[in-house]
Amino acid sequence: QVQLTESGGGSVQPGGSLRVSCAASGYTRDSVWMGWFRQAPGKERERVAAIYRSSYGSTLYADSVKGRFTASQDNAKNTMYLQMNNLKSEDTAMYYCAAGQALNQFKYWGQGIPVTVSS
Repeated sequence: QVQLTESGGGSVQPGGSLRVSCAASGYTRDSVWMGWFRQAPGKERERVAAIYRSSYGSTLYADSVKGRFTASQDNAKNTMYLQMNNLKSEDTAMYYCAAGQALNQFKYWGQGIPVTVSS
């Protein structure tokens, strides 16, 4: 069993930056991929970024955030980060951390953390 806890987030003006963190309680074979998802009111959930938990972790990004968001991991701390720069109003959403054994099999989820981009 893996427990995920998000922290960070909050409110920022357009063009600003925020960083969210996800601390994982453990590591199992079915949690080798970690991802960031978001869901805005009335919209479908979107995978923002995914990172493979290894020393050379592959990272994937949604087109909507490429060049602005950076996912990273600190394996020693079992923590994943999402640095969000040049934030736009359309980035406003609840952000969730997740872990799973494949990109289409995220089994463990955090409770979510709100990010609001508004002037």
